[in-house]
Amino acid sequence: MTDAPFRPFDTLLDETTALAILREATHGADDGELFLERRRSEALVLDDGRIKTASYDASEGFGLRAVRGEVAGYAHSTEISESALRRALETARLAVGDGGGTLALPPKGTNTHLYTDADPMADATFAVKIETLREIDAFARALDPKVVQVSATISASFQEVEILRPEGLRLTDIRPMARINVSVIVEKDGRRESGGMGGGGRFGLERLMQPAHWQGIVREALRIALVNLDAVPAPAGAFDVVLGPGWPGILLHEAVGHGLEGDFNRKNTSAFSGLIGQRIAAPGVTVLDDGTLPDRRGSISIDDEGTPSARNTLIEDGILTGYMQDRQNARLMGALPTGNGRRESYAHIPMPRMTNTYMLGGKDDPAGILASLKDGIYAVGFGGGQVDITNGKFVFSCTEAYRVRNGVVGEAIKGATLIGDGATAMKQIRAIGNDMALDPGIGNCGKSGQWVPVGVGQPTLMIGGLTVGGSAT
Repeated sequence: MTDAPFRPFDTLLDETTALAILREATHGADDGELFLERRRSEALVLDDGRIKTASYDASEGFGLRAVRGEVAGYAHSTEISESALRRALETARLAVGDGGGTLALPPKGTNTHLYTDADPMADATFAVKIETLREIDAFARALDPKVVQVSATISASFQEVEILRPEGLRLTDIRPMARINVSVIVEKDGRRESGGMGGGGRFGLERLMQPAHWQGIVREALRIALVNLDAVPAPAGAFDVVLGPGWPGILLHEAVGHGLEGDFNRKNTSAFSGLIGQRIAAPGVTVLDDGTLPDRRGSISIDDEGTPSARNTLIEDGILTGYMQDRQNARLMGALPTGNGRRESYAHIPMPRMTNTYMLGGKDDPAGILASLKDGIYAVGFGGGQVDITNGKFVFSCTEAYRVRNGVVGEAIKGATLIGDGATAMKQIRAIGNDMALDPGIGNCGKSGQWVPVGVGQPTLMIGGLTVGGSAT
């Protein structure tokens, strides 16, 4: 969006001064920008019947960047003023040196709005939010006498971004976010297990606080907890695994998505480096990173360099077709930016990051996929995971999984971990369901100490020969 007036919030910094300093910082550079941000957020947490946290935070600041080749000079400050900007200029210029660069073309502006400009925190008063949390607690306890503890969170944030380019181009974005999370602990015969569920996106709190919505979240959290209460230790060994639709796409995000980010591939540190045009997955596997989905948690109208978000095909019918790029890595790799230059805040430098990463659905019936599983694991919920970008090796813990024998879903299992590597797992996909779904809006992604909201998704999948770590003897 480029039609808004330059308004670096409530400061005395004017456009003429800011642009002059930015141009001085980027003189002889390849690229650079002034990134301004104001953010407000709140979080209310009820735990075990009591309000544990009620926080409200506000911050604002700028980040000044100058890029020359592979080096970037970056300085940031919470004070948006001419004096602070001039101090930042000295640091940014260190990357430019004697100059000699040619300033890259600016991003194209867009008037696309993928989400509302309204403040999500204004949808309800503090008292109403507190009362909703208490209603969630009472509702969960009334559902089942085995419920011994309930934790519930209502959170929202409102981020305003303005980007000033050396050419004088101004780009703005207003980014709302809202979320509700519920965790339930149940007890039977001295054994305790937990279940959690949540959801949200780039919209107001109003729809999340409707009883018809949060009651579904509570019921699902309780269902997972009760399933785990009767779960038996997971087996260990090599198994065929069926992954459920939606949130299990987090495995795809970690095991494959990070390896398709431009910086890792430019530095040849990814397992997928140099493989454009080659088969890296089974036929039928098509993976997208799409920041243009309305209201989704990982969506962005523009990225944090001003490039409009896009629907990028990364893998098409098993063939690697592209990487996710910010401006710097795209230029160094002779590619185009893809709208994936993201940063946690003004205090962080942008880098290639995912938005909403998902696999398209196939033609297989999900019930038929399960029926064809002779001896394996059906995993429908995941918790934490780790991945080594250099070789794609991953380890993921299951929060809800079942043993399957001769196509029949049997007992729930606990303590299951899925172990493998992304490159091999993608080639061992044996069936792709027609039920692609996105996650409910709960994803966060960490990279180099920065966290950004993301989305994931996939259809039901069967992957052959994954290693399952378990404790059953």
